Amino acid sequence: MTIRESDLPGVGKKFEIELGGGEEMVVVIHNTGKREVFRRPAPDADSEKAFEFSDDLARTIGSIIEGAYFQPVEPETQETTLPGGILLEWYELPPGSPLVGETLESADIGGRTGLAVVAIQRADAVIDSPDAETTLREGDTLIGVGTPENCAAFEEILTE
Repeated sequence: MTIRESDLPGVGKKFEIELGGGEEMVVVIHNTGKREVFRRPAPDADSEKAFEFSDDLARTIGSIIEGAYFQPVEPETQETTLPGGILLEWYELPPGSPLVGETLESADIGGRTGLAVVAIQRADAVIDSPDAETTLREGDTLIGVGTPENCAAFEEILTE
């Protein structure tokens, strides 16, 4: 991301932020504290004013965006409830998990817990409908489907 800064004599400063695809955001900070935010859809296009903020409002919004009021935290497991109370959950295989190095067949996750592994996310790739010979690796994210009881049973064997 490229940010260009320039002085606007008698006005303040201008910041041009490349957003990708030729689009830019332009922020003008006036000497009075007023902030103006513009959008430029293409390098040769005119800027379109999107927002104008007072100094106090800009600082409040900036602190919210910066995370001063709320820091999102990704849960250890993600959960989606399907019709009938069935859960779709994501589980990362932690270091030292007894499942690391096992195949889906030898781990017998379905037989031991009732959870069906429907996909595995491995780095930037997704293995959909993994077969029984798929070997589980540390850091894999297993996507499983099952009842809350199936999920709880799987969580127990995940780190035994």
